[in-house]
Amino acid sequence: MRRENNRENNRPDGRREKEKEIKQERKREWNTRKENEQEQKFDTRIKMKKERERDREEREADSDGMIEGRNAVLEAIRAGANLDKIYLQKGLNDDKALGKIASTARAAGAVVVDADKRKLDAMSRTHAHQGVIAFMAARAYADIDELFRRAELRNEAPLFVICDELSDPRNLGAVIRTAECAGAHGVIIPKRRSAGLTSVTAKASAGAIAHLPVARVANIPISLSDLKKRGLWIFGADVSGDTDLYHADLKLPAAIVIGNEGRGMTSLAAKRCDFLVKIPMLGRLNSLNASAAAAVMLYEAVRQRHAQI
Repeated sequence: MRRENNRENNRPDGRREKEKEIKQERKREWNTRKENEQEQKFDTRIKMKKERERDREEREADSDGMIEGRNAVLEAIRAGANLDKIYLQKGLNDDKALGKIASTARAAGAVVVDADKRKLDAMSRTHAHQGVIAFMAARAYADIDELFRRAELRNEAPLFVICDELSDPRNLGAVIRTAECAGAHGVIIPKRRSAGLTSVTAKASAGAIAHLPVARVANIPISLSDLKKRGLWIFGADVSGDTDLYHADLKLPAAIVIGNEGRGMTSLAAKRCDFLVKIPMLGRLNSLNASAAAAVMLYEAVRQRHAQI
């Protein structure tokens, strides 16, 4: 120990100062790293808390239209209830009762989704779901012909909004609200990988779902091809589009396609668009929220169609 102290004392002052600075710098770096880790943990806790609160709110909102248990769900299907989705527990393939529910539901046009037991347990309010939970639709779904009839009755060129796998029911509700206010003739959504007409969607729409038909289709790309055959032009909102919004002719019979919140339109849907439309972005961000993009495009259509206003 005495020899080590002697070596330390015999080092040049400059070297000792340099080593001291290096130690202090390492200590500062370590403290900064620990502070960043603490901030990240705090941010993660806040984010998880918000997600739990949001999930709880959605479960409470959806609980108004929730049906649990095998007999209750089967009777609701037989009675012709407007069911949005039915969740069946995975791993029960040999269960004849659940198989009957699945086949009856599909025959009635309901969407059947496989879910693990933990998800069903989290959704359940009674804690006696018996492997099946169904959600009522806030209103009945329309068919696409109803959207065309609505445009014909108004003597207007059709204007539809197509939501390509929009997953947030609040966004879907906001799109429906804006579409109704802008005088669109209806909204089209896919059966799978999409929010539906749940009570959360109804609340976000501020009651617009009572006034605007929403059709649900099995396949968006095929539906786009069918709409083109019926005379519609397809305008897809795309950040990398080659058509500026203010050069898009939305006076034509039109369907506006709005993609998923994170991924945008699916590639198959984008390929079937006649025009990929870019909304001018003058700030640092390069895209709008899905419902905001729908609002901008819809009201450009309003401006063009009602230039005298």
